[in-house]
Amino acid sequence: MDVLMPQLGETVAEGKITQWFKSAGDAIKPGDNLFEIETDKVSMEVPSTTAGVLAEIRVPAGEVAPVGAVVAVIADGTAASAPPAAEMLSKPAPSSAAPAPAARPAPMAAPATAAAPIKLDPFFEVRTPQRNYGAARLAGGRSATPLARRLAAEGGIDLAAVLPSGPHGRIVARDVEAAARAVPKAARPSAAAGVALAAGPSAEEVKALYRDVPFQEVPLDGMRRIIATRLVQAKQTIPHFYLTADVEIGRLITLREDANAAAPKDDDGKAAFRLSLNDLIIKAWAAALQRVPAVNAVWAQDRILRFQHCDIGVAVAIEGGLIAPVIRRAEMKALSAISNEMKELAARARARKLTPDEYQGGCSAISNLGMYGVREFAAVINPPQATMLAVGAARRQAVETEDGGVAFASVLAVTLSCDHRVVDGALGAELLAAFKNFIEQPVTMLV
Repeated sequence: MDVLMPQLGETVAEGKITQWFKSAGDAIKPGDNLFEIETDKVSMEVPSTTAGVLAEIRVPAGEVAPVGAVVAVIADGTAASAPPAAEMLSKPAPSSAAPAPAARPAPMAAPATAAAPIKLDPFFEVRTPQRNYGAARLAGGRSATPLARRLAAEGGIDLAAVLPSGPHGRIVARDVEAAARAVPKAARPSAAAGVALAAGPSAEEVKALYRDVPFQEVPLDGMRRIIATRLVQAKQTIPHFYLTADVEIGRLITLREDANAAAPKDDDGKAAFRLSLNDLIIKAWAAALQRVPAVNAVWAQDRILRFQHCDIGVAVAIEGGLIAPVIRRAEMKALSAISNEMKELAARARARKLTPDEYQGGCSAISNLGMYGVREFAAVINPPQATMLAVGAARRQAVETEDGGVAFASVLAVTLSCDHRVVDGALGAELLAAFKNFIEQPVTMLV
């Protein structure tokens, strides 16, 4: 039985095996963890679904393999001592006659497309042909991983001229990168479809500028590489515009303090919840999207998808990058439920233990840098979402009172990033005004 690299999310094209829990020759039982994989967002243990003996490990720890690639082979118990099939095929058949002329090697067969889902374990499966995340077949029977195809399209690299080095003759990302370094930019064709993304100067061109300056090279891990690609794509393909408003949070702070003081406690004196300002902001943002439903939407190329419920992504900084776990149906949840769920998701995000359904999707997102003292900033929209709210630090500021006097108030700046294809200026302003109202009159988002 072939053990395949599983699919961990819609946009994941490859995974890195960080460790093997079994060695070649070990007996395997159903449910035994075979290896741990790491993608740009999560790490997860992959169990076996069959019994037998681990006959071969094809992708060692520390190496990257595309989704659907064979990473190991499990043989039944009776075949444990048999040599691998590839080794048997490579041995010449015994014969007393004179050796026959060497046969021409058969061309490598392209990976067959499964007619039905191939079960890998209770959590993963290779999808049906209509949703094939494996390597695409190219001319000559070769294939390329999704990431390699994307890098080739962005860099104008002809895959037919790329030498493969991946499993089973596949073209992987490093092959495209090597071809990009070898082919001058002027000789590359433009991207075949979509918007061509600017590649910028090569690594060698950048290093040449600093040949006399000491520096340390830090290779990109999977997360940093994906973040870089998506941010360039977002800024080059999404027509951003920004709206900023100052919001008074005095009543919000009072509501938070009263709620925390009234939180029920267990026998050990531990409170059932402890609200943060961010929890209240999540609730207010969901309420605002419900108030202006035309903005509760995402861009889908030839159409706009509008949603009934508000699934809010919240950016969490983790080692090497960030991830935005999603609070589902935030408009329907109590503040205590949002608070406890956000704490749990953030903790598992930092441990890279989120599942794809916990960070994918979402109709909008929030990024809060106020805890770092950042007064104001503009966030980059995460496609296909059409909005993202950037929250700055609270500050004390002199404001004019209704009777013409002057008083000090707690104020924070929020900046709404909008995709102009989905959200017009007036619609974005209406959404920001609704959010401002819920923050300044917080009791209205609780009724």
